[in-house]
Amino acid sequence: MKSVFITGGTTGMGLELAKIYVKRGWKVGVCGRDPLKFKENFAYVSQDNLHYYQVDVTDRAALQSAIAEFSSSIGLDLLVASAGISFPHKTRIPDFERSYHMVHVNLLGVMYAFEAALKVMIPKQSGQLVAISSIAGFNGLPGVSAYSATKSAVTKYCESLNLDLSDLGITVTSIHPGFVDTPLTRVNPHPMPFLISAQKAAEKISHAIDKKKMHYSFPFIFSFVVKLLSLLPRTLYKRLMKIKLFNFSKEH
Repeated sequence: MKSVFITGGTTGMGLELAKIYVKRGWKVGVCGRDPLKFKENFAYVSQDNLHYYQVDVTDRAALQSAIAEFSSSIGLDLLVASAGISFPHKTRIPDFERSYHMVHVNLLGVMYAFEAALKVMIPKQSGQLVAISSIAGFNGLPGVSAYSATKSAVTKYCESLNLDLSDLGITVTSIHPGFVDTPLTRVNPHPMPFLISAQKAAEKISHAIDKKKMHYSFPFIFSFVVKLLSLLPRTLYKRLMKIKLFNFSKEH
C-alpha cells in the first residue's frame, strides 16, 4: 500500500486530492487546524485508511510529529504541501501582519513539511515532494505582494531541491494553479478568468504528480499569458499593471 500526507487536506484542492488518493486505495494522512472541517468534508468518504491530524503548519514540531507518526508503519511515498492563505482584500498598502503570517504558512509551512518528509524518504532513497504554488508567483502582482513573493519562493525552492535530491531517488514538483474555486478565492470581488472547480484542479494535479513533473501550470492559456508577462521589460509590465483591467488593488 502506498501512502500520502497532505497538509491543508481538509479543504479546497488538498481535500479533493485526499479524496482521489483514498479512492486509489492509498493510506492517506491529512492535517488541518479545524477538526470540524474534517468531519464535515469527509463524512461520506471511506475512512479505513484515512488519518486526521489537528496541526497548524506553522508549528514545526507538531507538523514533524504528525508526519513521523503517520509514516512510522509503512513509510511515506508522497508529501503534498497544500496548506496556504491569501489576502481577503487586495490593497495598495500591505497588510503587514497578514503578510508575515503568510510567510509562515505559505513558505515555512512547505519547508517544515518537506523537512519532516525527507527524514523518512532519504533513508529509503525514494519518494516525491509536491508543493502547491501559484501562477501568481511568476510576477509581482498588484495588491498581493506577499502572496506573489511566497509563491515565487516556493517555486524556486522546489526547483533547487529537485536538482539536489534527484540522485537520491526523490522527485520534487511545484504546481502552479490559476483561479480555482476554493474558500480562498470565493472572497475575491473581481473577475477570475478560466476559473475551474477544486475537483477538476485536483485531477490535473494528480496526473502531474503521477508523471513526476518538475513544474506544472494550469489552465494552459492563462498560465501561458502570465508566463509571457514575466518576459516583458519591467517598464512595459508596470504600464500594463496600471490598467484597471489587470489591477484590482484598492487604497485600503
